[in-house]
Amino acid sequence: MRSDPALARLSLNQRTTAEWTLREAIDGTLAAGLSSIGLWREPVADVGLEVAAKWIAESGLRVSSLCRGGFFTVSEPAARAAAHADNLTAIDEAATLGARTLVLVPGGLPPGDTDLAGARARAAEAIAELVPHARSRGVTLGIEPMHPIFAADRGVVSTLRQALDIAEDFDPSDVGVVVDTYHLWWEPSVEDQIARAGDRIVSYQVCDWITPLPADTLLGRGMMGDGHIDFPTFTSAVAAAGYTGDIEVEIFNADIWATPGDEVLARMSQRYLELIAPFL
Repeated sequence: MRSDPALARLSLNQRTTAEWTLREAIDGTLAAGLSSIGLWREPVADVGLEVAAKWIAESGLRVSSLCRGGFFTVSEPAARAAAHADNLTAIDEAATLGARTLVLVPGGLPPGDTDLAGARARAAEAIAELVPHARSRGVTLGIEPMHPIFAADRGVVSTLRQALDIAEDFDPSDVGVVVDTYHLWWEPSVEDQIARAGDRIVSYQVCDWITPLPADTLLGRGMMGDGHIDFPTFTSAVAAAGYTGDIEVEIFNADIWATPGDEVLARMSQRYLELIAPFL
């Protein structure tokens, strides 16, 4: 199916249709008139990297990002070496798939550790160690700051300000930041930080913050327009910063996962046209 020009920058992040296989996600993305997809390493591994790369190339889809690398806040030497090796592999996978950006989720506190600043410093050190290989493969590392409710177990980098403090030690072509509405909508002066980010924004991911939060807070993301985020203002700030890349819809939500994928894509496309596209 031919892509819809009105949806030219809209990308399906695979987690939004988590029940779909990679093949189904590619076919569903094409059927919805989209031209871009955000891939996850696990579904790629299910079919094998070579097969996944072949399917993507044949589809003509852009790969807006690959999720995910990171989880390198461990302190034990063997664990740090294992995390580094896995991230080198993730960089290679991104290059093979044609993804310009590898999304990095820094990781949380190791068991029994309460040194948040120390864990954040280890994340910065781990990123620095990855830069030479990422540069050689033409992949930009995208640091994804995460909402503070995930600081203990997933992301010790909680604000865009903190992510930029790390990224600015490197060339923008090597290390950038991921702007995700779900994680950053609450941050004080976030519009100023988006402006500061400028050409370091390597991915703009959107979904809504819904309440009440589910028991598993990881699944508390909603479709744009179903929650509390001011998408016009947020998107205008990202556009003013100069971002011209794809906009990924990334939703972790059990009810959405249980909905037929074609219905999810139809709804997300409509919400994109209403809440995102007019402000780009």
